[in-house]
Amino acid sequence: MDRFASWIHAIKPGAEISLYLHVPFCRRLCWFCACRTQGTQSDSPVRAYIEVLKQEIALLAQHLPEGVTLSRLHWGGGTPTLLTPDLITELAEAVFAVTPMAPRGEFSVEIDPNEFDDARLDALAAAGMNRASIGVQDFDPKIQETIGRIQPFEMTRDAVEMIRARGITSLNADILFGLPHQTRARMTESVQKLLSLSPDRVALYGYAHVPWMARRQNMIPTDSLPSPQDRLRLFETAQRLFLWDGYREIGIDHFATADDGLSIAQRTGKLRRNFQGYTDDQSDVLIGLGASSISRFPQGYAQNAPSTSAYTKAIRNDTFATGRGHVFQGDDSLRGRMIEMLMCDFEIRSDEILSQFHIAPAVLTALYRDAASAFPEMLEVSPEGLRIRPEGKALTRMIARHFDAYDLSKAGHSSAI
Repeated sequence: MDRFASWIHAIKPGAEISLYLHVPFCRRLCWFCACRTQGTQSDSPVRAYIEVLKQEIALLAQHLPEGVTLSRLHWGGGTPTLLTPDLITELAEAVFAVTPMAPRGEFSVEIDPNEFDDARLDALAAAGMNRASIGVQDFDPKIQETIGRIQPFEMTRDAVEMIRARGITSLNADILFGLPHQTRARMTESVQKLLSLSPDRVALYGYAHVPWMARRQNMIPTDSLPSPQDRLRLFETAQRLFLWDGYREIGIDHFATADDGLSIAQRTGKLRRNFQGYTDDQSDVLIGLGASSISRFPQGYAQNAPSTSAYTKAIRNDTFATGRGHVFQGDDSLRGRMIEMLMCDFEIRSDEILSQFHIAPAVLTALYRDAASAFPEMLEVSPEGLRIRPEGKALTRMIARHFDAYDLSKAGHSSAI
């Protein structure tokens, strides 16, 4: 039995888990995007891929313990709404035949208003989708043209109205700062338009310009990108607008209404963060299916082969398609939890760390003081733990990275701000 399968076997019978399904196809490839996607104008490769994905689901079923249910099911991409209604139904039925949704479970789908119609929405609603996630990026026509993503506000508004007409009231939206030609005036207009749609949650992500990793980004002129100082001003402009409209700030880059699950999780100290962003999901198992999907277990991380060809070959041979992974060892879990606490709560609570991990108080304090010396005036060390001061919150990613024991110097990264 390989390690990935053994981790699945270790899930407790009757446990709630999260499941992520990756659909790596788009009708057009947006230039700003660095996700693992491929363009197609035909449904035939999509249909072939869904057959393989269903086979992977069946393979998962052979290893899952009895009674496992889904606290979260998310379809991402790519463009999941590129699927035809019959494929949407087939894929949902394949998943729920293996593991049903838990009570109060959440089924969310990433929606591209350019690839969306009544028939596909009806199929998603019938399958049980109860949260929709719409990528906005920016509503300014010049910016949309520069990043290769034409999506007028009216199209997005119509998609939101279609979703809510089916009784699906939970809505996520993504918007980017740091895009080419973005100014504070343009950001203000885009945010105000987004607020008129009343999303429950908003992710305000910084555009990551990494053309050495995503060659399509070479289509974006670098001289049109804002400076790091201007990026920060763009973020602060959007931040103020969300706060003025009554949204709560969640971590470093999310906003939510006061009654949303993220806000409740924040107030109760249960906010978590995974590769998709902030979540109120308390499951410690996230299984990713599909090419390039990432899984997280208490024992470590695993990622499927990124190319659809390598992924397909493995699944057709009736084996999991794990391409790489990392087994937690040493103090990995300790450091991972400290990083998550900083990213979610801007503080590390010593009582929680000492109760969950084998670490001497003096060693923990030494880790705090080492970080505080690396970021003077930004951190506060106390008997209760480590806290990022308000003036240091813009550097939270860098501060959290300080607790990562692995060398990231050889990897290419976008700006931290």
